[in-house]
Amino acid sequence: MIEGDLPPRERLVRAASRLFYYEGVRAIGVERLIAEAGVTKATFYRHFASKDDLVVAYLLTKDAYYKEVAEPLAAAHPPAEAIDLIFEAIAEHARERGFRGSPFLNAAAEYPDADHPVRALVTSHRDWIRTLFQDLLTRLGHNAPESAAGALLMLYDGAMAAGYLDDSTAAEKTLLDAVRLIRSGGLTPSGRHQTATLCRAPAEPGRGLVSRNS
Repeated sequence: MIEGDLPPRERLVRAASRLFYYEGVRAIGVERLIAEAGVTKATFYRHFASKDDLVVAYLLTKDAYYKEVAEPLAAAHPPAEAIDLIFEAIAEHARERGFRGSPFLNAAAEYPDADHPVRALVTSHRDWIRTLFQDLLTRLGHNAPESAAGALLMLYDGAMAAGYLDDSTAAEKTLLDAVRLIRSGGLTPSGRHQTATLCRAPAEPGRGLVSRNS
């Protein structure tokens, strides 16, 4: 049961965040959400016209969480280091107890209609990630920042899936090696490996997460 001293809307969003992420959106009905949040049906519909509206609210909290982690790293560190730290944070996130992959990819799998508001939010979140990487790569001097940002987004998606399905600790080194290869220009847009860097600025090694905001 969600804490009773919180406002009803927040109780509903917190209940949804836990239940939708761990059990799936379609598996959870309105009655279950009402019971978990400790509110009445009238209160539920006062705040949310439908369960889908609550799904959007849940994903907005996840979107804000990822932005609160990544955007300060991008602002506070040189671009190569920021990219490494963002992916180190992803790898750390994937090792958290109860991690079940990306809430956005999980939700997208349950909403096949590309025009649905849930899918629109998933697209918006992925566009933000792509733009963040592209801006960092442009600052770094990468010769193909748009293509490389797309490759990093695919690694981001893969890291989320592998963190749930595979041994997240074992996958971390492979992930970070691939990130550094892409952001240093070690892969051309066509995917061919190059030994010479395509960046004007040298790659910088990432630092531990404990110093991410230093």
